[in-house]
Amino acid sequence: MTRTYTHIIWDWNGTLFNDVELCVDVLNGLLVRKNLPTFSIEAYRDIFTFPVKDYYAKAGLDLEKYSFEQLGREWMDEYQRRRLEGKLFPGVKEVLRVINSNGIEQSILSAYKQDTLLELVDHFGLRSYFTHLTGLDHIYATSKIELGKDLMKKLLHHNSNVLLIGDTVHDFEVAQEMNAACILVADGHQSKEKLIRCGVNVYDNLKQLMANAIIKENEFVI
Repeated sequence: MTRTYTHIIWDWNGTLFNDVELCVDVLNGLLVRKNLPTFSIEAYRDIFTFPVKDYYAKAGLDLEKYSFEQLGREWMDEYQRRRLEGKLFPGVKEVLRVINSNGIEQSILSAYKQDTLLELVDHFGLRSYFTHLTGLDHIYATSKIELGKDLMKKLLHHNSNVLLIGDTVHDFEVAQEMNAACILVADGHQSKEKLIRCGVNVYDNLKQLMANAIIKENEFVI
């Protein structure tokens, strides 16, 4: 059964911006410095979760020996230094352009720090495609639920016309709290097996998602 949407809310990291390999590399550097085993991308996708504090614990980091704030700062300092190693997923610019040119509004809702989110969106020349760009006011990648609720209040559309597209179970949880629909893509930060348990449509990547969508004037149908 297809549904029609007039506003798409995109997650950023792992959905539009491919920083998965970078995140794994930064995590592994942190683990090596703490004399802990490292992770493959596949193993990382199995342990990644929100809040990030829980994922640190699953990675083997001792949160009694090291404070989460200390570990988060160490991780983020390295990530920030290397952030431009991340790239857009294939086809992102064309997807955003086509959706925008058909009068369908788009926003970003991210657990990324707001100023860095804006910097990267501008770096890739994407700002003109979005109505709202919403990120956190700190570096610790906590829940996006309250941000999502605030964003929904800003949208003039009825909730049933809003679609959130993300790459994590948390994106699904946020969409539920916002009373928005949700679609997930499985080439980001969590495994497809985890995403399928949410009970929504899960696509291998953005290309597959778009192959199942119909875009027409003021309507995104999938």
